[in-house]
Amino acid sequence: MSDDAESCVVTGEDLRAALTEMKGYVDITVEDLMKIYTLALEKARVRQAHRIPVSGVMTTNVVSVTPDANVHEVATLLAENKISGLPVVDDQNRVVGLISEADVLSMTGVTREHTIKDVIRHILGESVPKQRHGETVRDFMTSPALTITPDADIREAAGILDEKRIKRLPVVDKEQRLLGIVSRADIVRAIGKT
Repeated sequence: MSDDAESCVVTGEDLRAALTEMKGYVDITVEDLMKIYTLALEKARVRQAHRIPVSGVMTTNVVSVTPDANVHEVATLLAENKISGLPVVDDQNRVVGLISEADVLSMTGVTREHTIKDVIRHILGESVPKQRHGETVRDFMTSPALTITPDADIREAAGILDEKRIKRLPVVDKEQRLLGIVSRADIVRAIGKT
């Protein structure tokens, strides 16, 4: 909400004028509308006060990899940094995908047998993961990557992580350039501090 919107106060006269301007019959009094407006404004203020932007909790020192990296490079980066996945970026630092430990195992030739979850997915009409072939990250990464913006609320990020059953989201600017990464652990730490 802008400073102008916060400093602007709606009066009963404003509400009467707005009701008069509406086409058709509205069965609400100015007093009822003012109560609704006041309650909604208070709810919005409380929501804004408890809002935590992704930029406030994200990790900015992000380890990433290019689409042309090989399995050894990815495995080394994951192991050395004690992480389970990496954003994949192009030469302009734009996020083009994600690569995880499971993808690295696929890159080494370890086949994943179908699990009960895969059988259920198949019954429900979803596609079952297929064995992939190739030698570079490009051949195994998940693309396009789910991303989030730095001004989004951490509740939105948590919702995406939960819904998609993923552990991390790259944080990008409007040109999809990598700014950071937000993980489940980042969100849990932020909630613990509030």
